[in-house]
Amino acid sequence: MEWGALLVGQLEFYWDEHFGPRLDGLTDAEYLWEPVEGCWSVRPGPDGRPVMDPVSNAAMDSVTDSESPDAKPEPITTIAWRMLHIGIGCFATRVSTFFGDGSVPDDADMFDPRHEPTELPTSAAEAVDFLDRSYGAWHAGIAGLDDDALAQPLGPKGSFFADDSMAALIVHVSREVMHHGGEIGVLRDLYRARYAS
Repeated sequence: MEWGALLVGQLEFYWDEHFGPRLDGLTDAEYLWEPVEGCWSVRPGPDGRPVMDPVSNAAMDSVTDSESPDAKPEPITTIAWRMLHIGIGCFATRVSTFFGDGSVPDDADMFDPRHEPTELPTSAAEAVDFLDRSYGAWHAGIAGLDDDALAQPLGPKGSFFADDSMAALIVHVSREVMHHGGEIGVLRDLYRARYAS
């Protein structure tokens, strides 16, 4: 059994056959649609650039609309929030941590905000492109791992998951992407049902 190919292939199939096609034709109105009051979303920050609210794992360090990141149950999130949660929290920070270009100091664990992108997308089209690029970088990184690398513990870069293997991280990231990707699909279905003429 080629475990690496199985792990990579599962996410690849989901991305190519299920999630990617569900993003086709995404409009700005859908991207930022708030189906209920109090949604977590992506909003302009003080400088006008987009930030996520509230903080999400490794997401922008900004909380707006008096929302608490510790709210239980967590509020509904917009498609924008979910897409950036996947792009940043699942892919970009992990790529920077484990497959990065060395621009972030080696002592930074995978939750260090220095791994987060400094520029976030401002539209649905930019968000789809951002997500595709983030996924592509993650895919390239994990596809290059052999069985020994998959079995290695994450070490200090894994923070409190230091003893977990890279394979465990890959499984976790895939689960998160599939979970939030399914939610994005449902939000698109609800938007279409409400606004389609």
